[in-house]
Amino acid sequence: MPIAGFILFGVLILIALYVILIYNRLVQLKHDTVKAWSNIDVLLAQRHDELPKLVETCKQYMKHEKETLERVIQARSGVSAAREHHDVRALGSAEGELRQGLMSLFAVAENYPELKADQSFRALERRITELESSIADRREFYNDHVNANNVRLDQFPDVIVARLFGFKPFELLEFSDTDISNPDLRALFG
Repeated sequence: MPIAGFILFGVLILIALYVILIYNRLVQLKHDTVKAWSNIDVLLAQRHDELPKLVETCKQYMKHEKETLERVIQARSGVSAAREHHDVRALGSAEGELRQGLMSLFAVAENYPELKADQSFRALERRITELESSIADRREFYNDHVNANNVRLDQFPDVIVARLFGFKPFELLEFSDTDISNPDLRALFG
């Protein structure tokens, strides 16, 4: 085999190794993004489980605030449906509605001193506030992974390997502008 054949063989081996490195990095980014999403999903599930307890506690005191309570229940259903369908865009919208519903609920609770004094309500309010904060942190973490993944899918030569093996971009989890800042629910009870 002439020297040109060895050089060509060596170049092909280097290209194959480079493609393998790119492929493995894309796989790692994909799995990191999926893991980041799973972290958000766990928190959403925990909050989903806490909201009926909050609504039930509030129902005992807020007999005339049925519309506010129904808004929270409806928004909770929207978040649940978006999670089940893995629809990131719908989840962002539903999250916005839920946050607005919770803000309204906690604002209306100000008119019910007995409710504010209720230990169950205080514990649920504290738990939901913690979950909201964790969701905001995890959303930022997830979006960072989505961005890193999507940038790599668009960069050359990664774009060739990505298209060859069918890698797809992920969607950012975005909330409306009014929901970007994490509401400080404790401040409503200050």
